[in-house]
This record gives sequence, C-alpha cells and structure tokens, in this order.
Amino acid sequence: MNTFEDKRVVITLDAGGTNFVFKAIQGNREVVQPVVLPAEVNDLDKSLGRIVEGFRKVIDLLEDAPVAISFAFPGPADYPNGIITQPPNLPAFHGGVALGPFLEETFKMPVFINNDGDLFVYGEAISGFLPKVNQMLKDFGSPKQFSKLFGITLGTGFGGGMVMDGQLYVGDNSASGEVWITRNKRHPKCFAEEGVSIRAVRGSFARIAGIDVDQAPTPKDIFEIGTGAQDGNQEAALQAFAEMGEVIGDTLSNASALFDGLIVIGGGLSAAYPLFIQSILDEMNGTIETYSGDKLPRIIQQCFDLEGTDGCQQFIQGKVKEIQVPGTQKTLRYDSMKRIGVGRAVLDTSQAVSVGAYAFALNELDKRQT
Repeated sequence: MNTFEDKRVVITLDAGGTNFVFKAIQGNREVVQPVVLPAEVNDLDKSLGRIVEGFRKVIDLLEDAPVAISFAFPGPADYPNGIITQPPNLPAFHGGVALGPFLEETFKMPVFINNDGDLFVYGEAISGFLPKVNQMLKDFGSPKQFSKLFGITLGTGFGGGMVMDGQLYVGDNSASGEVWITRNKRHPKCFAEEGVSIRAVRGSFARIAGIDVDQAPTPKDIFEIGTGAQDGNQEAALQAFAEMGEVIGDTLSNASALFDGLIVIGGGLSAAYPLFIQSILDEMNGTIETYSGDKLPRIIQQCFDLEGTDGCQQFIQGKVKEIQVPGTQKTLRYDSMKRIGVGRAVLDTSQAVSVGAYAFALNELDKRQT
C-alpha cells in the first residue's frame, strides 16, 4: 500500500483537553485548513456536538467525499470497538462512551479510533524513521532491513506503540505498548512515567538543586541550562535528564527483549535528546547479573544512536561477510551484527499521528475488501 499516492480522503481529529483539531488527509498530506473547536470536556452532549460540528465543517471544505473517519483519542479505551472509558483530561467521556459507533451512525462511514502513541509510531513507520533508516542501509549496500518499529513519546506522560511488518499492533485488550506503567528502575515501587515525564524532569532538577519543585524551571529551560545556552544549575540540569534517560533505557531494554526492532523517540521532551541519549545507551549496552554475580549483556542486541555520526556509521556498516553454502560453490552476504538503532522522530508528532491515522484507515478498508 502506497499511502503517498492514494487518492482517498480520510478525516481526522486531534483530541486535546482544551481544543479539538479536525483535519482531512489525502496522500499523507493535509488538504484543507484545520478546523479548531473547544473540547467542552465536562459536558458529554456538548463535546459530542463539537465533534460532529468539526467533522461536518471539514467535509464541507472537501472536493472529494471522505471514505472514513480515523483519529486518536485519549484512553483508556476499547479502541477496536470505539468505546472510550476513562480519559483523564476528558471527564465527559468517563464511564464508557460508544464514540465510534455514534460517529458511524451519524456520518454513515467507517470510523477508526486509536491511541495517539500507537498512531505516532505508525506514522513514523509509514513515512518517517523506519523508511529513513532502511533507505540509509540500502544506499550503503547493506543486506539488512528492518520491518518493526517501537516508538515512545515523552511529554506530560510516557506513551508507546509498536508496528510489526506494516501492521499496527494494539493487542487483544488495546493495551500493547503501555510502557508508562512498567517498573521504574530508579524507584522500583513506582511506575516508569514517574521518572519519564515533564514532572519527572522538573522534580529531579528541584531535588538536585535543593529547591522546591514549584520553583523548578520548565523542561525547555532545564535543557537550555544543561547545554549552557541559559544560566542556571547546569549540573542539576544534566543529571535530571540523565536520570530520565536511565529509566527510559531500562524500559526499552525490557521492550527490546520482546520486540526486537528499531526505536523512535518523539514528543515534546524529545527536543532534549542530546542530554539523555547517552544514559539510554549506557543502560541498554550495559550488563545484568546472575545470582552468583556473573555479568551478562543487558540485551542481546547492540544499541546505537542514529543521530550521532559514529553510532550511525557503525550501525549502517554492521558486520557483513561472505559465507559459503556447504557442498556448493554458492556464497551469500551475511550481516552477523544483531543491532538496534535509536533516533528522534522524523515527523512532527501531530503530523505523525495524522499520517498514522490515515494509513490505518486505508489499511483496514483494504482488508475489508479482500
């Protein structure tokens, strides 16, 4: 499926706690000016009315009729059935709201709802990080190609998702990729998001600097302090992001043991990538011990930073050699390096979610026709 050349139109929604942003996508590109309406988060009837109003306004702007509605909506939710259960920032939808079926009845077209972290990764798999890395390998002449992508988003929370062989994997309970609730390495009684979020960076900075958390700068300011672009406690800034990277690295190590693919990092805090990537690499390329104290590699694969020149070069080169097929004169090129590449998102997070929503809808429609 080549979504870049597909002429079908899908309408989408970016559902935030303040505003709803409605778009139309064709060939992975926005084709109308986005429509922005207030979310009406405390009144279900008003909120549903805004959603219907927004989609209708977008449809009125289109030359071609849309084939589906596809968008991200905060969970927890039963995404395959379109039922929203308990989104923290949208109390009007608490208790179970059949949003997907409601929209299908209203607009008489298929409706697909997913988690924003899942759609972000799907967008990066379709037209972002995954094809970029595979093209680099191809250009080098490497026999290695990747078909799986694990992604995380760093911001108010710690989100995740995975794509396997061109398909978004959501799990039997719409709960795959929920990395936020994995164990926090630095505080084992706590969940990972407590160490991987805006509040985590501000909290660590405050603790190290010896100030109240309410006085802590924003993560953007902490990043600039860490890089020396702004005056402040640079040691606290660097350590705050290093601590976050350690927790991310442990989470990704566990995920990589099961998933085994490329890793892309997005979300607002990904702007501070240079300050936490080394901690991720140290964790993933570190060791783990047996009961007797013997050390083993933390993960089977070797992990590389694809944003750094040296790491990217080693990753691309791999360990390629010619091996002979026993009993014949035939040889084949074999890359023996088991490796994972980590890098920043190629697309803007919102753009990646829209592309993912578009591709997901087209993929599901095509399945229904076969």
